[in-house]
Amino acid sequence: MGFNRKSTAEQVTAGLDLTGKTIVITGINSGLGLESMRVLCLRGAHVIGLARTLGKAQQACDSVAGKTTPVACELSELASVKAAGESIRNMAMPIDVLITNAGIMAPNQLNHAHGLEMQFVTNHIGHFVLIQYLLEQVKEAEAGRIVILSSAAHTMAVKGGIDFDNLDASRGYSPWRFYGQSKLANLLTARYMSDQLKGHGVTVNAVHPGIIQTNLARDAGGLLMTLMGLFAKPLEKTVEQGAATQCYVAVNPEAANTSGEYFSDCAVAKTSPAGRNDRLAKKLWQKSEALAADYLP
Repeated sequence: MGFNRKSTAEQVTAGLDLTGKTIVITGINSGLGLESMRVLCLRGAHVIGLARTLGKAQQACDSVAGKTTPVACELSELASVKAAGESIRNMAMPIDVLITNAGIMAPNQLNHAHGLEMQFVTNHIGHFVLIQYLLEQVKEAEAGRIVILSSAAHTMAVKGGIDFDNLDASRGYSPWRFYGQSKLANLLTARYMSDQLKGHGVTVNAVHPGIIQTNLARDAGGLLMTLMGLFAKPLEKTVEQGAATQCYVAVNPEAANTSGEYFSDCAVAKTSPAGRNDRLAKKLWQKSEALAADYLP
């Protein structure tokens, strides 16, 4: 089709009939999550929309036309993620697509959740737990797809990619390096899962949505953010364009047989060397299982 960085979510899903499909999306209260929900509902899908509170999820679901189900899921609180996972499990339906869209970006202040740096928990561990809860339902779908939002910022991760000895940032915190680390974790999770799910009819891919002005930047600040704002202006996408890649990978027939890849601008893109490190991916998976052990199904 020749989609590119200017393509919108509506364009990459044009002509598709998603009636009968069930799609789970996190972070639907604003930005890319809201736009993805709007467009996928427009194409006939039933979207189970997750946001931090039931009120926010309900408000977002009410704002779009189509079939939606709101669910509360605070990703930094693993008990909340577990409850969300269980409630969706209890719906007892196949999940055609799971899009882990929510996240936080580069807060200036160091925050913790479960004794770990907040971005690592919210962007990676919370979604890691949710995926475990919903995996069997994704396998039940005719051709399940998992789409994990990563970022080009994965190239900014800490030295070695993931600093397993400093996941609580007690040995020093850099907002952007820790954001990059969490986004690399997203990318490595997609890569590792894709390998594990061969033969199960499920694809798992990571995506970079592009540079978009959304609520994601609400906590970020400092000189780097100012400079990025200036230099990134020509590269900036609208929310409609930003949601295109995740919607493309989620439902476009062109992406049906691709797994374990990293997409940008609706095409497979190159990652950092750490993003292709299978030993690092396995180590991260094992560490994540250990960290989340009390909350896994």
